[in-house]
Amino acid sequence: MSLEKDIESFVKSVGLELYDISIVNDGEDSIYRVSVISNEIENEKRKSVSLDECVNLTHLISPLLDVTPPVSGDYRLEVGSPGIERKITTIKQFGLCIGEKVAISLKSKEKLKGTLLKVEGSKIFLDVDNEEIVVDFGEISKAKTYFEW
Repeated sequence: MSLEKDIESFVKSVGLELYDISIVNDGEDSIYRVSVISNEIENEKRKSVSLDECVNLTHLISPLLDVTPPVSGDYRLEVGSPGIERKITTIKQFGLCIGEKVAISLKSKEKLKGTLLKVEGSKIFLDVDNEEIVVDFGEISKAKTYFEW
């Protein structure tokens, strides 16, 4: 099993969903960042991830990384939520953002903003000004969730 799959198993075991794993360089420090979101939906909104859940998950993942270091040299493990506005780079991440507002830039330079309705295969379904728009994942150059105040 890969390190990412092992981490995903730990994340699911505590009732969360793995959103992303990234390695970030901050000056001379390397940060191994594990971003998670809740599986639970309350009042049509995804429940937030608590600090206690992040701490618990850190304690589960840390021994695994002691045995299988994710990077060479020193690094810091950081477990947290990806935030309310976050990049969407995979089909899986689109699936985890259903019901949220998304901004998509297409390779054709067209920009779309709307609510993510569903994902079927490589097709992304959006509600843009009360019109359903279907976009193929391969046509997307950039995507992110956004929050309207």
